[in-house]
Parts: sequence; C-alpha cells; structure tokens
Amino acid sequence: MRTRPLKVALLGCGVVGSEVARIMTTHSEDLAARIGAPVELAGVAVRRPSKVRAGIDQALVTTDATALVKRGDIDVVVEVIGGIEPARTLITTAFEHGASVVSANKALIAQDGEALHAAAEQHGRDLYYEAAVAGAIPLIRPLRESLAGDKVNRVLGIVNGTTNFILDKMDSTGAGYQEALDEATALGYAEADPTADVEGFDAAAKAAILAGIAFHTRVRLDDVYREGMTEVTAADFASAKRMGCTIKLLAICERAADGESVTARVHPAMIPLSHPLASVREAYNAVFVEAEAAGQLMFYGPGAGGAPTASAVLGDLVAVCRNKLGEATGPGDSAYTRLPVSSMGAVVTRYHISLDVADKPGVLAQVATVFAEHGVSIDTVRQTGKDGEASLVVVTHRAPDAALTGTVEALRRLDTVRGVASIMRVEGE
Repeated sequence: MRTRPLKVALLGCGVVGSEVARIMTTHSEDLAARIGAPVELAGVAVRRPSKVRAGIDQALVTTDATALVKRGDIDVVVEVIGGIEPARTLITTAFEHGASVVSANKALIAQDGEALHAAAEQHGRDLYYEAAVAGAIPLIRPLRESLAGDKVNRVLGIVNGTTNFILDKMDSTGAGYQEALDEATALGYAEADPTADVEGFDAAAKAAILAGIAFHTRVRLDDVYREGMTEVTAADFASAKRMGCTIKLLAICERAADGESVTARVHPAMIPLSHPLASVREAYNAVFVEAEAAGQLMFYGPGAGGAPTASAVLGDLVAVCRNKLGEATGPGDSAYTRLPVSSMGAVVTRYHISLDVADKPGVLAQVATVFAEHGVSIDTVRQTGKDGEASLVVVTHRAPDAALTGTVEALRRLDTVRGVASIMRVEGE
C-alpha cells in the first residue's frame, strides 16, 4: 500500500458534505485498504466559516473555494454545494489544476454535462456523479458499466423522495395535497420552497442524466417533458383506486420502437397496484431498467438524505482514487448514437380523463365522436350524475400524446362539457 495519502478537497459542508467528512474520518482505515492508499481531507470550502462543524479541524476550513481547487497537491475535489455557479467554474478549474471530480450536482450535470465531460477528457481527469441521481441507490454505475454490453430500451422510476412521500400520504390517508406537503415539510422531507421537487424540476434533471447514459446520446434538461404534481387531488386518487391503481410522479426514459429516437419525461401517472412501483412508500426511490439481454432490473432504496447520498459520493471517491493510483481514468461521456430526442407529442401513452358534463341524452355520443375524430380509441367509460350535472370518466387505449392532447382541446369546446376536472396518464399496463 502506498503510504503517501491522496488529498481530497471538499466543496460544501452541509447535510451531505458533513456526512462525507465524517465517513472519511471514521472509516479511514477501510477506505485506505480498498483504495490502496490513505485518503486525507486537505481542505473544506464553506460560506460560513464560523459555524461549528463536528469532527472537522477548523484549520481546514476556508471560504476561498477557488484557491482550494487550484492547489497543486489536491488529487480529488468533492463538489456538494449544488447549483450552477460557482460549482461549474470550480469543477473546470479543478480539472485544469490536476484534480478529478466527484459531484452530487444533478442540475449542473443535466445542464452542462457535455462541456464538463469534455473538460475532464481534455485534462485526463475523472468526472463521477453517482450521487446526482438517486442517493445511495447504485444506478449510474450499473448503466454505464454493468450494462455496457447490453441495449437499454427503457428506464422508469420514482426518483424524488419528497414527491413520493406526499403522494403516498395522499393515497394512504386521504389527505389533500397541501396537508401532505405540510407534513413533508415538518418532517424535513420538503424544503421551505418545494418548487424544484413538486413541479418536477429535480426529477427532470435526473431523467436527463439517466436517458443520456442509458441510450448513449445527448439529452439535456430542456429536452425533458415536465409536469408537476401540485394539481393532483384526492378525487384523482379516488378514481385511481376504482381502477385498481395509485398515482406516482414518474421519470420515464424510452427508446422508440424503431430505435431511431428517444424520449424523456416526468409527470404524474396512474399505475396498477400490481406494479412493483405502486408499493414504493414514504420517501423511497425505485427505478426499473429494461434491457434486451438482462431483461427487467429494479433498483430500490433511499434516494436522498445526508448519509445515503454521502455513501454514493464515497463510492465514487474510492473509484476515482483507484484510477488515480493506476494512472488511468474511468468511463467518460458516451454519446456515440446521437439519437434525436422526440417531443412529448410523439409518445404513445394512455389517458384517464374526468369531465364535468351536462346530464342529458346524447352527451356520451358527442364525447365519443370527438375521440373517434382524433383517432383515439376508448377503453372504458364511467358516467354518474343527477340534477342536470354529471361526471364522465374516460380511459383511453394507447395513442400518440399529440392525438390525446388534441382530443382534450376539442372536448373543451363542446357546449355539453362544463369542464375538464382532471387529466392523467396511465402507465404500467
């Protein structure tokens, strides 16, 4: 074993960063044995240096992150500050000054992964980011390495613990959206501003990363279709239960049937209770990967939190340090297929549509005619009503999303349709 330690700079020392530092300290002997050399925390960049950080030598703390990554003796930079800037500049600066990088920054990787990988390759460094997608769940490495000889056709899963907690509470207790969100906030699952989670931005960034790796093509954050789950209601869950379903916020990345394009999307969807994702409770994540030879694989576990995320960071740190000792680099960016990313309109899916309609003869026939005119086949219809008002619930067969969207727009123009109470896609069948 080499006795001279590999030096690590830590950017950020919040919930995740403090756990990274703790594990590096408490498991130092194990890490050294697994790597083949000791690892040493050489500096910690923070915004508030006066804050007490248990187990961290105050002499290592600095507010000058740029100076830290420019030190010529740093072997690996661990970036857990999040956001686009200054993280992007600090990472590229680290490459320029001889350090490889381990990051948990999903937003940055989804937006600028191509440029960051190019910078890493230019300087002969590693860029690893297992922790950017699903916390402790090993997902990027299996896609990038274990399935490198296979053809992945679909990635489907729950990749945001906050939204899964909220939807699970709405399903299991009958709570409304706001009530479930308040509970998630009180328990620390939701941020004071939960927009990134509940509007699907967090999951969309993860979908972009997963699709790019799975399909070996370039998928950017702007390529991902996104719908949040703030409009999901208790009535939607009641409808789902009548169908033997529940509701989850899903990230879905698919290769087209002809293999000539891919899609990536995030939106709420009804899934059958028989589907394994339906039983994913609380703030857990679960992801299905469907490959031609391997078949269907499921990855399940805690998708967020200090210790779980730090576990993924440390796994990357071990791999990068091993590469450093071997004077090699690990797998880099792979976008050789150059497949185009199709719009949501090209996706073939099913709809569950709830309409408020006039309770009089001929309404169902009018609605059915609209579906037929747009080439959308109806699977089931349920109608209830009294006193001149009615509710009409239609579940379609699979059709292009553009046709379904056009159908809904035409339904809104019918005089007998008072309003569209809810629209939700149906997956898993």
